[in-house]
Amino acid sequence: MMSGREEYILSLFQPEDSVLRDVREVIRKRGMPDISVHPLVGAFLTFLARVHGSRDILEIGALGGYSAVCLARALPRDGHVVSLDINPDYIAVARANLHHAGLENRVTHVVGAAENSLDSLIGEGKRFDFVLIDADKENYPVYLEKTLEILRPGGVIAADNTLWRDEVWDPAVKGKTVEALRRFNDMVARHPRLESLLWPVADGLTLARYRGRV
Repeated sequence: MMSGREEYILSLFQPEDSVLRDVREVIRKRGMPDISVHPLVGAFLTFLARVHGSRDILEIGALGGYSAVCLARALPRDGHVVSLDINPDYIAVARANLHHAGLENRVTHVVGAAENSLDSLIGEGKRFDFVLIDADKENYPVYLEKTLEILRPGGVIAADNTLWRDEVWDPAVKGKTVEALRRFNDMVARHPRLESLLWPVADGLTLARYRGRV
């Protein structure tokens, strides 16, 4: 549930339009997890990718296509999104939702374990301006290291859910997910090639700019 503060911001600046509401409804009707990015995060991703001038965007974790719609809307005419997900059923839903949004030609989906797909992209010499990490949390540290192999200097990383139910700062909370996110946030904060920030919106959004190799 959104807070009154979040509802006020969205009502003024970036309301969730009918297309994005339709995407959420399709995800709900299909019985998929209700874990798409928060509407405020989605609006911010569109804004950030557009201001950054991103042309080549990588999304790690497709789910039903909500965040892909947000990212694809920010693209210039020659821009493209590559979206990774291990679940072919999710990708089928994402493709249908992107078609509904009129953006199906802006997004290519890759089915398979994200770590393997990233290795393939690295091997192909692919490069990206913007990477959204929003998949299995236990592998966030792995995805970060591989992302740095394909991100252009000046590129942006955004990672969702990095406050994880407000549990990451409580040392009494244990478990693979929260411990992986603590490690991820620490890696981003201390990495010599990254300028970073953890923004306390929704469930936490970690942001970083890649300086390039130093």
